[in-house]
Amino acid sequence: MLPRRIIVFGMGLGSLAGLAYWYFVGCASGTCLITSNWYTSMGYGILMGGLAASIYQPKQSS
Repeated sequence: MLPRRIIVFGMGLGSLAGLAYWYFVGCASGTCLITSNWYTSMGYGILMGGLAASIYQPKQSS
């Protein structure tokens, strides 16, 4: 079973990446679906970070 710490860590990194993307790139017109608000950008980052971290499979000890 995948340790939940890895997924939570990925979600944390994703939230920071989403916030950084909103702050540095963002959306000037305000019509962008994901990057127009900081909370939607962070939410998307949390989702993507959790999914990316769930790919990780630790080695099986025999």
